[in-house]
Amino acid sequence: MSVVSEVPRRVLVTGAAGRIGRAVLDLLAVRGIEATALVLEDPGDLAASRVVVGSAGDVKVVRSALPGVDAVIHLAARPAPTSGTPVEVFADNTRATFTVLESAGAAGVRRAVIASSYSANGLPWTREPVPPAYLPVDERLPSAVEDPYALSKQADELTAAMMARRHGLTVVAVRYPFVGGVDERLAAHARLLTDDPARGVRELWSYLDVRDAALAALSALAVDDGAAHVVLVAAPETLVPYPTSELLRRYLPDVPVRRPLPGRTVPIDTSAAARLFGFAARYPLPA
Repeated sequence: MSVVSEVPRRVLVTGAAGRIGRAVLDLLAVRGIEATALVLEDPGDLAASRVVVGSAGDVKVVRSALPGVDAVIHLAARPAPTSGTPVEVFADNTRATFTVLESAGAAGVRRAVIASSYSANGLPWTREPVPPAYLPVDERLPSAVEDPYALSKQADELTAAMMARRHGLTVVAVRYPFVGGVDERLAAHARLLTDDPARGVRELWSYLDVRDAALAALSALAVDDGAAHVVLVAAPETLVPYPTSELLRRYLPDVPVRRPLPGRTVPIDTSAAARLFGFAARYPLPA
């Protein structure tokens, strides 16, 4: 049983200039929470009281960002297997996560959230499509990983578990689906998948508004039990205007469906996030 307490008041955000990072900073500002931003380059417009420039994989840089910090939201990463060479993607992602969590734990920080991904199960990036073992997908789904990005996220989740044992550090790894703003890319992506639903099979037509992505990260910081957790988050409905049962009959007819998925219910089980820190998406894509 998790222990939920007040969200810390001084938070380090790595990857703070990215899509989710900026949304997290905006939410922290609204909540009156002091933010330190760690970024590779300072864009000059971040909603943070302090900006530290450097790599999240650099021990000296991370240590310099930690004084006065109560918690960490670690978002810095190469976001896809195509975001560099295979070695760069795996090595940079895993180094940054290890460095941030080890440095935070050694500095006495006791709560952290890291950005994992729906892709941690491997399904979005296999060379040939691989159907999930069952639906709705949950955190226990057997791995189909064959790319460096998904492997890095699995390694990050194992790192989180080790850091919990090593430092008593509570770490919540949030597995995000396709994330974006409505006008920035969600609306366009929805049109693309509506015209050709086959494009959305690998990610099960799932998404999350960037504001909900920020809310998930901040809400997860309330967990304070000295353990590591992995949770899936997503909007409750798919991006496409078709019944989920019809989509599954057409594109995944042989996959066992373990419970009813009425209407446009997303075939991803997000109940772990709801149980652990009460997460529920608040910003569905307008019809």
